[in-house]
Amino acid sequence: MAEKVLGIIGGMGPEATTDFMNRVIRMTPATDDKDHIRMIVDNHPQIPSRIKALFEKNGEDPTVCLVQIARNLEKWGADLVAIPCNTAHYYYQAVQNSVQIPVLNMLDLVVDMIKRNHPGLKNVGFLGSTAVIQTELYEKKLAQHSISIKYPKPGRQDRIMDAIRAIKSGKCSDSELQSVVDTASKLMRSGAEVLIIGCTELSATCQLFPDHIGFYDASQVLAEAVVKEIKGEIATSLSEFIPRL
Repeated sequence: MAEKVLGIIGGMGPEATTDFMNRVIRMTPATDDKDHIRMIVDNHPQIPSRIKALFEKNGEDPTVCLVQIARNLEKWGADLVAIPCNTAHYYYQAVQNSVQIPVLNMLDLVVDMIKRNHPGLKNVGFLGSTAVIQTELYEKKLAQHSISIKYPKPGRQDRIMDAIRAIKSGKCSDSELQSVVDTASKLMRSGAEVLIIGCTELSATCQLFPDHIGFYDASQVLAEAVVKEIKGEIATSLSEFIPRL
């Protein structure tokens, strides 16, 4: 039986997409090219902005574009679809309803992993876009398990958005990166037991976190789920890609 093919709805943003692909590659147990996972990627930066549509309230609805990409991936031979963008999961159900193949839900995977690893956990902190906060995407899922979520204060959240935009532009400064790290530390001091890194643009900042900050990086969780689904196991020699919990 042929191995499953991964389809990726990419471009949100392009760097986050390539980071996700690299995570899949690094998590795959392989000794040769042929051992790696086939990926069909539509790296489509022109998908209408989720932040403009949901947060700024002045942007085009990206649903039609996301649905079309999913259908194309299915037509081109994908057996399952991944969306390495937390905010885009606001449109998850419309995308899943448009195809016959499974679309992995990154948010469900994160919450399930937290519950599995920390059955008594009560509070998590969140780093991600304001659109995810306003739409309560994680908040609603965590509430089903009686887990509370802590967000950065408004001023700090503004700086998180500045960092996200800067990363998308490829011009993120050291001070903007440090602001993310400082906000992560602040959330932990406010009572968060672990953090959710709920923006794929912020994934690269996790390597800067001090060792006392435990976190679940949504992009990493999604990559791990993809490799387990297709390969049945993940590479075990890559501890630097495993959440520090």
